[in-house]
Amino acid sequence: MLDFSSLLLAAALSGTCLSITMFAIWFTAPRAGFVLTVGCGILLLVAHVVLFWRYAKAPSPWLCQSVLMLLSLGFLTLCLSAMQYLGMHHYRRAILPTLAAMAVCGTATLFGFDGIGFIITYAAVTVLLSAIGLMFWIKGSNDRRILLVVSFLSGICAVSFGLCGLVLLVNGQWTLGVAPNNWAEALNSVVAVACMTGLGALTLSLHHLQAQIELRAETMTDPLTGLMNRRALMSLYGERSFGPFMSVSMFDLDHFKKTNDLYGHPVGDQVLCRFAAVVRKYARTGVDAYRLGGEEFALVMSRVTEDRAYDIASKISVAFGTEIVATPRGPLRSTVSGGIGFGRVDGARFEDVLAEADAALYAAKRAGRNQVVARRQEDKTGPVGPALRSA
Repeated sequence: MLDFSSLLLAAALSGTCLSITMFAIWFTAPRAGFVLTVGCGILLLVAHVVLFWRYAKAPSPWLCQSVLMLLSLGFLTLCLSAMQYLGMHHYRRAILPTLAAMAVCGTATLFGFDGIGFIITYAAVTVLLSAIGLMFWIKGSNDRRILLVVSFLSGICAVSFGLCGLVLLVNGQWTLGVAPNNWAEALNSVVAVACMTGLGALTLSLHHLQAQIELRAETMTDPLTGLMNRRALMSLYGERSFGPFMSVSMFDLDHFKKTNDLYGHPVGDQVLCRFAAVVRKYARTGVDAYRLGGEEFALVMSRVTEDRAYDIASKISVAFGTEIVATPRGPLRSTVSGGIGFGRVDGARFEDVLAEADAALYAAKRAGRNQVVARRQEDKTGPVGPALRSA
C-alpha cells in the first residue's frame, strides 16, 4: 500500500507526463492555446507537489510560502485556461483576487501564522475550482457530456480543498510549523490526484472537440467574405421541407466579370466583401446568409411572410447600390439582382425552392438587372413571367 510520500511522488510523475503531453499537442497545434495553458498549470501543481513533499520532511517558512504560492498559481492558471477555452477574456476577474489572496497569505505566513496561510490558500483554490466548474456548466455549448464531467470533477476537487481549510479553521490551527496532517488532507490527496488526472484526460477530449469544431467551421465558411458557403447551406437545409413562412433569396452581382476585367480581381474581392457586409446588416435570428461561389449569394429566411421576405431582399439590393468602392480608376458603384422562392403550405423541397429563386433571379436579369423579383404564392406552379413581382 502506498504511503503519503509515495502518493505525492506518483502524482508528480503523472502530472509531469501529462504536462509533456500537453506541450507536445500545443507544439503540433499552436492555435490550441488553452492546451498550453493547461500544461503550464499542471506543471506548477507538479512543482507544488514536489515542494510539499519536501516541506513535509523538512518544514521551513520560506518553503511553506513557496508551496502555497505554487498551489494558488497552478489553479489560477487552470482557471485561465478554462476561460481561454470558453472565449471569456475578463482575466483580471480571476487574477486580481487570487493575487490579493496570495499577498495576504504571504503576509500571514511571514509573521508565523502558516495555518492562516493554508486556510486562505485553500479558500482561494476552492473558489477557483468552483469558478471552473460553474463556467463549464453555464458557458459550455458544444459537447455537454464532456463539459458536465469537467464541472463535476472541478466541484468534487473544490469540496476536498474546502474541507481542508474548514478543518484547520474549526480546530483553530492558526500556527502549524509543519505540513497539515488530518483526515481532510488524506482525503484531499486522493481526490485531488484522481480529479486532476481526470481533468487532464478531459482536456485532451476538449482539444479534440475544439479541433473538430474549427475544422467544421473552416469547411463551412467562405474564406473571403466570412459567410457560410454552399456546403453549409446544403448541410443545414438540404433535407429540410420549406413551409409557407420560409423562403430562399438568390443574389447575383450585376456585370461582375466586367468589374474584374476593368478594375482587377482585388477590387472585385472588395465588392464581394462589401456585399457580404450589407447582407450581415440584415441578418438576424432566422435569416442566414451564404456565398454560393463567385458572385452568387443566397439568403434563407425563416418565420417571415412573403411580403417581409421581399422587403428584406429589396432593402439589401438598394443598400448595396449605395455602396462605393474606391479604385485607382475612380469610385465604383455596383448593383445586384435578386430572386425569391417560397415554401408551400404542404411543404416544398429545398431544391425546388432554390430552383424557383434561381428562375426568378434570371427573370430579374432579363428585366434589366438591379432589382428583386419574387413569385406570388398563388402562382408557384406557373411559369416565370406574369406571376412575378419586381422592385
